[in-house]
Amino acid sequence: MDIALFLLGFIFMLIGILGSFLPVLPGPTVSWIGLLLLVLTRAVPNDWWFLGITLLVAVIVLALDYIIPAMGTKKFGGSKAGMFGTVVGLLVAIIFPILGVFGIIIWPFVGALIGELINKAESKTALKAAFGSFIGFLTGTFLKFMVNIIYLGLFISKTWEYKEALFPFFY
Repeated sequence: MDIALFLLGFIFMLIGILGSFLPVLPGPTVSWIGLLLLVLTRAVPNDWWFLGITLLVAVIVLALDYIIPAMGTKKFGGSKAGMFGTVVGLLVAIIFPILGVFGIIIWPFVGALIGELINKAESKTALKAAFGSFIGFLTGTFLKFMVNIIYLGLFISKTWEYKEALFPFFY
């Protein structure tokens, strides 16, 4: 059972990292579930402080993921249309990977620009607002990605610390 919980936890960690870039998945929260599954094994002792602090961080990052793009858009004079365009641009980059890795960066900006142009008449204002929406999106994505990488490091660290109890057939 410990191996199943470990593997399921590792899958959740990987899905959490994908959730950094996919707006549908709450990345840090999913990665936290991976940490929880690891701690639920008999091999790893229950550390409720560890789980509580990492859950708090995941919830804060989840909240900031909604606040940061809105602040970036508002600071640069953007609208909800620009934020919506950013998400649509990201989905285009994921579904149609035309520009490869660079598409994750380019398409959200293009989406924000189109959203702002639809919402506003002046192109200079739309470009500035699209830039703000894009910067807010990138900041939130970077924050989620970093937290997920830290959680993966914690997962690997805990696994390594208790490897003999988790994988007794190797020792």
